This record gives sequence, structure tokens and C-alpha cells, in this order.
Amino acid sequence: MLRRVSRSIRFPPFRPRAPWWGPDLQTLRNFLSPPRPDLDRFAARRLTLPLADGSGDALSALLLEPPEGAAARRTGLARRPLAVLLHGLSGCEESAYMLTSAAHLLGLGHPVLRINLRGVGPSRPLCRRQYHAGSSADLRAALASLDPALLRHGLALVGYSLGGNLLLKFLAEGGEDLPIAAAAVVSAPIDLAAASRRIRAPRNHLYQRYLLRRIQRESLAPVAQLCEAEVQAIEGARTIYELDDRFVAPRNGYSGADEYYRENAALRTLASIRIPTLVIHAADDPWVPLDAHASYPWVRNPSLVPLFSRTGGHVGFHGRGSPLPWHDRCIAMFFEALP
Repeated sequence: MLRRVSRSIRFPPFRPRAPWWGPDLQTLRNFLSPPRPDLDRFAARRLTLPLADGSGDALSALLLEPPEGAAARRTGLARRPLAVLLHGLSGCEESAYMLTSAAHLLGLGHPVLRINLRGVGPSRPLCRRQYHAGSSADLRAALASLDPALLRHGLALVGYSLGGNLLLKFLAEGGEDLPIAAAAVVSAPIDLAAASRRIRAPRNHLYQRYLLRRIQRESLAPVAQLCEAEVQAIEGARTIYELDDRFVAPRNGYSGADEYYRENAALRTLASIRIPTLVIHAADDPWVPLDAHASYPWVRNPSLVPLFSRTGGHVGFHGRGSPLPWHDRCIAMFFEALP
């Protein structure tokens, strides 16, 4: 069933704050001046979420509950949906944007689950394989394995960067059997091929080198199940495209990077999404070009709400008026506006 959502929510405009001028400083702010939200005051529980593909792999996730939420859940009075956060490429539960979003949503009364995708962060020791841009089946299995008590008031899903593409693909494939109330994505590379070309641009050389090295380290972890040819492919890659073409694509049944990008790009599946979904993107994102977002006919799917700003960088959006990133404020408004 098509679920319509109001596009009349009055989101505040984004205006960058000093000294984070321009797309690169917006993008790098979390590295140069990382936020340190206090999450120790929230009750925490480590969850192991088994996957359903017969590999024996499982995802590690950290569940946090607001103090009143933990007590209310015992008495059946909790009302806020469980917020599930999905990180981006080379990220994990400790990524700065995950911590900041978790603190804000917890403050609003949401229990929050920060999932580590297959083969990264605390999930790494539990996995022989690695996630990729289209690993929507992993998300489905993880959500299906949650204690029903956590789902009693629904789910609100948030994906950042590559995790946003994965989330959109998952939503397009269904999810009607899960109590998903709403979703949001930030800086999602909905056209994977275009994002791959952009990250290979000369201006992004340092970004690509940083990401590539982190992905290589993750992929070569001792617990990973790799043959010698795969090890050589990972170690020999000089760009993310080469890594995708020589390792990620063939390992997951694709002929090469081009087919992998084409088949897993969320852009081709957006029309099938029936969950109210907020799509946030900045025109000056240095990693993900705006073209696919700008040209997509959003009005044809009333479940999708596009929210684009002129500036903001990649998962940046550090703006005037609040130390909280603009995208976190807008996501909270979107979730609050839904019935």
C-alpha cells in the first residue's frame, strides 16, 4: 500500500556556520573537531544479530535506551519507535555522525540501535565476509532477528552515505512485514557509478586514499575468509573502483564494478518505496554528485520527501543556530510529523 507523507513540513534552511565554510571543511569537521556526546548515561546492551545466508556470520549492534525508556518498556508505556542507524563506507557504530544522531534521538525518547554492517567494527570478529552497497538482505535478517519487544512501537531507520543507499534498496524491496514507521537517508550515493567517478577525481585524491586504506584493512582482517587471489586483489587495488572491480564485485556474483554499481544503485528502485522517507543531500557534496538527486522525478512517489541544500558537504551540515547538525534536526522533525 502506498503511504503518503506530507511535504509541507517547514524544515529550517541550512546556513553554514564559521569556521566550517565550503564543502570540504563541512565534510571534515567531524575529523578535525570530533563531537563527544555523553552516551554513558544511557543504558547499553550489546546485541548479536545472526544473518540468514548460511555463512554463520552475524552483526554486532549496540542498543541504547533513555533512562525513562528503559523503565517505561518494563511497564509497557514506551511510545517512541526504535531508531536504527546505519553507517557509511569504512564507518562503524563509533563514527561521529552515528554518535551525534544517537545522542539527539535518545534525548527525544527514542531507543537507538547502532548497527555495525558485516565485517566492520565490532562485527568484524563475527564475520568471514564483508558488506557491500547492496547488502539489503543483511539488514532484513538483522531486523527480523530483533526481540519483538523492541519493535512494539515501530521502527525509524536512518542511513548515512553508503548505508543510505543500502537502506533505500532495502525499503524498495519491501519491508511491509516489519513495523517501519519512517526512514531517512543523508548524503546517499544513489547513483553508485557516478559517486565512484567523483571520488576518483583529482580533487578527491586524499579522500580516496584514506577510504581505500581503511577498506583494505577491514577486508584483510585475520578472520576474513579469503583466497590468495582475493588477498592480492585487495592489496593491489589503487582506487576504490579497482577494489570493487577486482574483489567486491566478483566476490558477490557480479562480473565487475560496472554491473555491481548498476544492480545495487538505489536510484533504479526509488519508485518502489512505500515507506515515508526523507532524502537529504547537499549540492556541494564533494563525494556524491547531485545530478541523480536533482533529475529524479520525486513528485511521482508521494512517500519520498527530498530535502536538498546548496551547501553542507558530505554528512556535514554544520549550521548556524545549533551545535547539532542540520540533518539531525530535520530527521527529528520528519519523524515527529508522522502519525
